[in-house]
Amino acid sequence: MIRPVDVLLEFLQAEQARGVTHVHLDEAARVSLREIFVRSKGGQAPPPRPPSPDPTVASVAPPPKPAEDLLDDGNDVPSVPAATELVVGGGTRAEKLESLKRQAKNWAPAKALGSLRDVMVFSEGNPDARIMLVGEAPRHQDEREGKPFAGPAGQKLTDILKAMGLTREEVYISNLVKFRPSAPRQTTNNRMPNAEEVAVFLPFLRAEIQIIRPTCVIALGEKAAEGLLGLAESVANLRGTWHELEGTAVRVTYHPSHLMQSGGDQQTKRQIWEDMLAVMEKIDLPISTKQQGYFLPKA
Repeated sequence: MIRPVDVLLEFLQAEQARGVTHVHLDEAARVSLREIFVRSKGGQAPPPRPPSPDPTVASVAPPPKPAEDLLDDGNDVPSVPAATELVVGGGTRAEKLESLKRQAKNWAPAKALGSLRDVMVFSEGNPDARIMLVGEAPRHQDEREGKPFAGPAGQKLTDILKAMGLTREEVYISNLVKFRPSAPRQTTNNRMPNAEEVAVFLPFLRAEIQIIRPTCVIALGEKAAEGLLGLAESVANLRGTWHELEGTAVRVTYHPSHLMQSGGDQQTKRQIWEDMLAVMEKIDLPISTKQQGYFLPKA
């Protein structure tokens, strides 16, 4: 379990890496640190001293910093984060993602829901990827193998990437929610994440996008599109055009599982492929005449 002091240490290490040499601590934070120090020495911490009352000043705790402000903060005197505040530590992209992963494993807001299973499936792929793919939540096979898109839908995704001339190792794959949503008497059955489950993990996904800074994000399915863009519309209405999330281009397309549900419908395949062609053009991947003609009706 991640202790508050572990979160504090990670925060301080991250600030040190950024060149920050001083951190402002209010009286409450100083008291807490003194207690931790005394306990580490085997002593008994003194009772905290109450602050001097000031009838003209109301004590108001600062709101938690949003995830989008965590990476580029020009303030040289940051405040100490709360235990449930997301803190991005590390120097490289891989180290920053690992920092997110450690926090997600015991993320208190998610634990409080009581509606998610225990095995975390965080992400997979290249931290320097130009393409980031986002699904909704881990499924049964993902949970078993510990990676997103591990089952039949994942094989469809691998095939799509292969047709683009890419491998899974060249892209970054993640989900809105990092744990498989639970259900009564659950075995291999899956369910979509609800709005609360998406909300508690959305700061992680936004932080992932800021760390990786992909050229484009592919939202796979309605739930992914809704979580990323806040658009509760069908994929049919959202696909075929570019959207934007805080300066990052987003393409919405059908989830690979839709291919299986549609029985491999040729029109659905072509629509997904048209979205992939747009992505290839966006990142300047070469597109052959053969690729242009995939899934078109035979003349």
